[in-house]
Amino acid sequence: MKTHARRLFTVEEYHLMGKTGIIGEDDRVELLEGEIFQMSPIGSRHAASVARLTALFFRAVGERAVVWVQNPLRLGDYSEPQPDVVLARPRPDFYASGHPGPEDVFLVVEVMESSQDYDREIKLPLYARYGVCEVWLVDLEGRAVEVYRKPSAGGYREVRRVTPGSGSLSVEALPGVSLPLEEILG
Repeated sequence: MKTHARRLFTVEEYHLMGKTGIIGEDDRVELLEGEIFQMSPIGSRHAASVARLTALFFRAVGERAVVWVQNPLRLGDYSEPQPDVVLARPRPDFYASGHPGPEDVFLVVEVMESSQDYDREIKLPLYARYGVCEVWLVDLEGRAVEVYRKPSAGGYREVRRVTPGSGSLSVEALPGVSLPLEEILG
C-alpha cells in the first residue's frame, strides 16, 4: 500500500497565495508547520479581551516594546501564527522589513474563548519549539491565565495557572511590567 505524503507550504508560498488572491485578505487563516489552518471566528468577548489587553500593555510598556496585535509572528520557514497580542523588541521600522521572530519576542498572549484545544495542543508546542520565552493563555471560560515559561523542544518547563485573587502577572523579560489579573480577565 502506497503512503500519501502531505504537501507542506513555506511561509514564502503562503505569502504568494495571499498576493495572488488564493487566500483572501479577510480569510482568517494561519500557517503552522506547513499547513494552513482556519482560525475560529472572533466573538465579542474575545475581541473585547484583546482590546483590553492592548490598552493595558500600551500603558504598561510605553516605548519598551512594540504591542503587536493579531499580526504574524515568523517561526522558521513553515510557520507564521497570528497570536492575539505579542510584545516585541522595539525596532525603528516597526517590523516593516519583516515580521518579528522568536528572538524579538518578550511575550505572546493567546485569548481562548472557543480555541482552548487548538491553542494548547497545536500553537503552544510550536511556540516552545521555536523558543518563545513566555506565553500567556487567557482562558475566558475558566477565568484564569496560564503562564508558560522556559521553553524547550519538549514544551515549557515552567507552567502555572493563575486565578482571580492572585494579584498581578509580570512579564519576565520586561522587569517592572506587571498587570493586575483582575484587569486582564475583565
